[in-house]
Amino acid sequence: MENRKTSAYYENRAVQFGVVSTEWLAQAQSATVPRSPSSPSPSPPLPPAHNDADKPFSVIEEFDTWRKHPDLAEAVAAIRALAAVIRSSKATTMMQLEIQLKSASDSLKCWDTTSISLTAACDLFMRYVTRTSALEYEDFNSAKSRLLERADKFGEISFKAREIIAMLSQDFIFDGCTILVHGFSRVVLQILKLAAQNNKLFRVLCTEGRPDRTGLRFSNELAKLDVPVKLVIDSAVAYTMDEVDMVFVGADGVVESGGIINMMGTYQIAMVAKSMNKPVYVAAESYKFARFYPLDQKDLAPALRPVDFGVPVPSKVEVESSARDYTPPQYLTLLFTDLGVLTPSVVSDELIQLYL
Repeated sequence: MENRKTSAYYENRAVQFGVVSTEWLAQAQSATVPRSPSSPSPSPPLPPAHNDADKPFSVIEEFDTWRKHPDLAEAVAAIRALAAVIRSSKATTMMQLEIQLKSASDSLKCWDTTSISLTAACDLFMRYVTRTSALEYEDFNSAKSRLLERADKFGEISFKAREIIAMLSQDFIFDGCTILVHGFSRVVLQILKLAAQNNKLFRVLCTEGRPDRTGLRFSNELAKLDVPVKLVIDSAVAYTMDEVDMVFVGADGVVESGGIINMMGTYQIAMVAKSMNKPVYVAAESYKFARFYPLDQKDLAPALRPVDFGVPVPSKVEVESSARDYTPPQYLTLLFTDLGVLTPSVVSDELIQLYL
């Protein structure tokens, strides 16, 4: 059997990706409501310390340092690393600085070519931070300061996206409901955590999530919150859908069609839910929106993962090891993002306008 390398996508599952506009910052900030002192908003992590001033700056090392933060998505780590490029740059002109940023962005994208989110986050960082005509009329130091300010703001709002989404989704979770979840999505976990803190009464069905047991890990987190939770084997989704009121999934990426790319099995769950008139809600940060339009499953770049069946597999038997699938927009009901609650068609419109 062909020996294919496991992708970095699977090894680092916090796959994110991004889209941003001027309006995005204003809308995201306005959605952040003041919190009481008893429940402070999470603070963005501090930049990593660099003890060796003589050591050449490496954007990959910076990215790896940011990725170690447990609550930081991979795309946000890339944004922070690119901001550090501006901060550490010794360029003396805007052209030199933009060349350095482009080179750093390309290096990050090559780190994992299967990660759509990483590629999109880097592209959108470059688009948002460097594309402003006002920079042409300023001296270099002022221009660099503005670039760094915009880069830091981009990273700060991206970091707060999950909190905003959790707040916007609360009206859709009602007392006594049963929610089916698939995969380990940190933004979905944040939604359910906030619902539990708001004393909402609900129960959760978690798919097993083979082969990496994401459902088991997700159910452990819910059990810590005293949320009633039940594990369901992946093949029993249709069997249990009758008792489900809604489906919540995360997304590795939201594409131009309004569909999503997510953990393998999301597509079939959405199809079953649609056939039984159950709403399918997607929770995804806006930096996961991508300029990508898959027509079918084979348009996705392979993101491989190890599959262990517990018994030896004959060498002549081929094993499907892709980690993700594409769910078309007709199977999705709403998307909860830090831009607001959107229909799949609105996502498509926003992306088309953004990249014109």
